[in-house]
Amino acid sequence: MELKHTVTSTLLIFSILSTDESKVKAQTSLENPFLAEYNSSFEVPPFDQIKNEHFMPAFEVGMKEQAAEISAIYRQRSTPTFQNTIEAMENSGKILNKVSTVFFNLNSANTNDEIKEIAKSIAPKLSQHSDDIYLNKLLFQRVKQVYDQRSQANLNGEQERLLEKTYKAFLRSGANLSEQDQQRMRKINSELSLSTLAFGQNLLSETNSFELIVTDDVELSGLPESLKTAAKQSAENSGKENAWRFTLHNASVMPFLQYAHNRSLREKMYKGYINRANHDNEFDNKELAAKIAVLRAEKAGLLGYESHAHYVLEESMAKNPDRVYELLDQLWAAALPVAKSEADEMQKLMDKEGNGEKLEAWDWFYYANKVKMEKYNFMAEDVKPYFQLENVREGIFTLVDKLYGLSFTEVPDVPTYHRDAKAFEVKEADGRLVGVMYMDFFSRESKRGGAWMTSYRKQSIKEGKRIAPIVSIVCNFPAPVGNDPVLLTPDEVTTFFHEFGHALHGLLSDVQYRTLSGTSVPRDFVELPSQIMEHWAFEPEMLALYAKHYETGEVIPTELVTKLDEASKFNQGFQTVEYLAASLLDMAYHTLPAGSKVNVPEFEKQAMDKIGLINQIAPRYRSTYFQHIFAGGYSAGYYSYIWSEVLDSDAFATYKESGDIFDRDIATKFRKTVLEKGGTAEPMELYKNFRGREPEVKYLLKNRGLQ
Repeated sequence: MELKHTVTSTLLIFSILSTDESKVKAQTSLENPFLAEYNSSFEVPPFDQIKNEHFMPAFEVGMKEQAAEISAIYRQRSTPTFQNTIEAMENSGKILNKVSTVFFNLNSANTNDEIKEIAKSIAPKLSQHSDDIYLNKLLFQRVKQVYDQRSQANLNGEQERLLEKTYKAFLRSGANLSEQDQQRMRKINSELSLSTLAFGQNLLSETNSFELIVTDDVELSGLPESLKTAAKQSAENSGKENAWRFTLHNASVMPFLQYAHNRSLREKMYKGYINRANHDNEFDNKELAAKIAVLRAEKAGLLGYESHAHYVLEESMAKNPDRVYELLDQLWAAALPVAKSEADEMQKLMDKEGNGEKLEAWDWFYYANKVKMEKYNFMAEDVKPYFQLENVREGIFTLVDKLYGLSFTEVPDVPTYHRDAKAFEVKEADGRLVGVMYMDFFSRESKRGGAWMTSYRKQSIKEGKRIAPIVSIVCNFPAPVGNDPVLLTPDEVTTFFHEFGHALHGLLSDVQYRTLSGTSVPRDFVELPSQIMEHWAFEPEMLALYAKHYETGEVIPTELVTKLDEASKFNQGFQTVEYLAASLLDMAYHTLPAGSKVNVPEFEKQAMDKIGLINQIAPRYRSTYFQHIFAGGYSAGYYSYIWSEVLDSDAFATYKESGDIFDRDIATKFRKTVLEKGGTAEPMELYKNFRGREPEVKYLLKNRGLQ
């Protein structure tokens, strides 16, 4: 009933808009929060007022409003200038931007069946709307005229950058194509919008549908008490008494694979994990993955590129696939022998146990833990009591205060989209507002897997006033059970630091235009601010500030810090190989030429056989659940994490070499040359402004124990 009502409201809005657009805005703004100014604290989205039925009408009004604004730009008789064309485009679409950011963030972080249906309905409409702008020949003529006259326009550096990005956006969208090819481009874009959306929805449904139910506590042997307690609670929440329920959410599946003594259950969990969306059912993603890869190849061909990777990488630091392969191949050659050595080490331990079993993929996490315990007398569970979530959060706040002078204060009166999400006011040392930051930590079925940072409003400057950004970090940490505190694993601590680094990139942005703001940089540069934050997490000086036992308040002992450091390079062969395998799989899909055909299982096997991936290791993401590349914006870009790791390892060495990891002068320089600049200059130029030279790979190899 509600969806039908939404459609009716939309038609009514269109009917009234045709006669009196200002009147309908006045009327509907009383009922639809997207059509009015945000009046809540800090002008954040009024989540307490937003309802599902508001989305479609706001989308329709927003598209119509922007279409009218764009029409006014290309129909004007004035000579095209930066201000009346490029800047006017930049400032268009206010309502559409407001509703889009909220809707698609909710679709990732707190979705439901109605939101999923709205997403399916709006995706092709938004694709058409975008094509109507970037395939508009009259608009492109004006943009091109401004671009061709840029040397006489007396533009500053940021204006030049925005002009260049706008002009390229038209070219890369097909503005110069023939009418026939543009029609095909529209069709491809529409199909891709629906296919990528369906891929993500299928993966969420598949992940939520799997459960491993254990009814005999003997089969729980080896599992930490915290995991058993959470599994017991999960079973009760799903209506199962006297049982334990394990799922494919990371907080459940990963510790199960690490600690469960029962090998057959480990195998079942592992196979459930690596076969997500690969069961020939309604949630199967094989055909979608193939379709997306083929359509992208065709689109790149239409635009004159050799492959989708060539198209994407043109706008990256890497510039072309050859440079990506050069780095990946160099690291693969270093990492694969280490991974094979790790496998041999685990096989020897299995042989010593005398059960005659051969190491399989579902054994790796379990025996890696055993070897780590044998070599270093260390397990992740040993340090979890020192990583209470709130203590880690306060530790990060302390770090950011030391580096940048920022303070974070929770503001409970700010509306949020879910009870788990908390809002924080971020201020400079002198009290000036920096922005607002949401933190949403806990796993739930309405949230997709993984962790990410996002924006609800990007920083910009309007009429000389800085518009404060609104950012959010979203994680999938284990939800609290009863009154027990949430204790993080070292990997989860790293995730927290990582996403906070992204948030700082968004918060500290200080640019004129939203399009160039914060994280609006190439994929292989955007991970620098996030990954450099990871380096502080386990430094002894940093641990002393926040790693305190949740019961006693005792600071983590020196011997545990030493073990944590010594064990940190263990299993790096595996971690590097599984990541590189996924990166190379991504490149294999996206270096396909136009006209290619893909059988996903065969294609994946051939790609992994070609690089010599051993049977005990699967790519970190297999094709059917590789959301990063098929639904997450990282197509031909998953390599970015390791490319950026070259940068962040090199950059953090600056702090280490100074003798003070909290050096405020270095941090200030990093803030001024990288974090504040967004996409206003070429990434390598920004990096060299910080470091004084290009990065060196030796620091990455050293950090990973591959040198």
